[in-house]
Amino acid sequence: MAIEIKAPTFPESVADGTVATWHKKPGEAVKRDELIVDIETDKVVLEVLATADGVLGAIVKGEGETVLSDEVLGSIEEGGVAAAAPAAAAAAPAAAAAPAAASDEDAIGAPAARKLAEENGIALNSIKGTGKDGRITKEDVVAAIEAKKSAPAAAPAAKPAAAAAAPIVATGDRTEKRVPMTRVRATVAKRLVEAQSNMAMLTTFNEVDMTEVMALRSKYKDLFEKTHNGVRLGFMSFFVKAATEALKRFPAVNASIDGSDIVYHGYADVGVAVSSDRGLVVPVLRNAEQMSLAEIENGIATFGKKARDGKLSIDEMTGGTFTITNGGTFGSMMSTPIVNPPQAAILGMHNIIQRPMAVNGQVVIRPMMYLALSYDHRLIDGKEAVTFLVTIKNLLEDPARLLLDI
Repeated sequence: MAIEIKAPTFPESVADGTVATWHKKPGEAVKRDELIVDIETDKVVLEVLATADGVLGAIVKGEGETVLSDEVLGSIEEGGVAAAAPAAAAAAPAAAAAPAAASDEDAIGAPAARKLAEENGIALNSIKGTGKDGRITKEDVVAAIEAKKSAPAAAPAAKPAAAAAAPIVATGDRTEKRVPMTRVRATVAKRLVEAQSNMAMLTTFNEVDMTEVMALRSKYKDLFEKTHNGVRLGFMSFFVKAATEALKRFPAVNASIDGSDIVYHGYADVGVAVSSDRGLVVPVLRNAEQMSLAEIENGIATFGKKARDGKLSIDEMTGGTFTITNGGTFGSMMSTPIVNPPQAAILGMHNIIQRPMAVNGQVVIRPMMYLALSYDHRLIDGKEAVTFLVTIKNLLEDPARLLLDI
């Protein structure tokens, strides 16, 4: 009995997805709950698992094709494992007996690779695939195109006059690799361009002395980790805590514009920018104003692991009323972060640098960090933005204020 393989049900914020990778080929055995295909959306990669034991049947939607919510991707022939092996075995001698009869239809290639080969007039069966089980990837086609381009260029080299007239400009390999932009990267690019086009975006800067926070962390980090079952105390939790306190005092920074209305949020859903192989993602800490330092650190650590494994869900990345990004982890000293619409502001953290500072009339060396707050000037006045950032600075330079709510 054939069982349909369907795309997941996408939330309202996701219109469609793209088939990223089929992990099985038609005729291969699959087990229940085994990963068989990945669907890439604008925000995350969704995994589609097998719903029964059997054999993968026909693939309806190939790699690179667009799919809608609950659309059929292929099928599983339930209980067809035993029948699949003889069929595959019978096909092998036939293929070996007539290798010259292979055609482009016989060649196994990703849809994107097949399309690129057709556009450039290259026979797919003339390319040696480097993918799984000899599958022809888009990179294989690109390499074939480059080889085709370089073949005619070798002819003029045989003419002494032409060779003398063309000086050698560069030596060594000058390779190029062209790959399609992922949906996540394309969406990030589109949203950031829209933010700069549609917002009156400004950035204000300040600096914070991290002496007290670093001393507090150094004194209690071991006890903190032991008390909270291995959760490590980092700097991000102090910034999230300080930001949520400042958001209470300046509600416009936590607001958003919806048409001609201003929406003031009575909660702080703080997005924390996390770098992954697929690009920058921003999972959200819900009700961060109610979370302890340990809960914040545990949430961030969980998001980081999920981002690396590609396991973040759409719900975990949807919403958010304010965002914090930390370029300091990569050594950034100063930047102007871009607001993530429809939010009104984003806080940028940077590298901690030991710098000489004037304190009480004396020059001392202090661990200093530049802070940047980018904000939508349509909603937030300059005074509010500057005072908001100063509030965060004051809370971090004297962490006792966080406990005393002052």
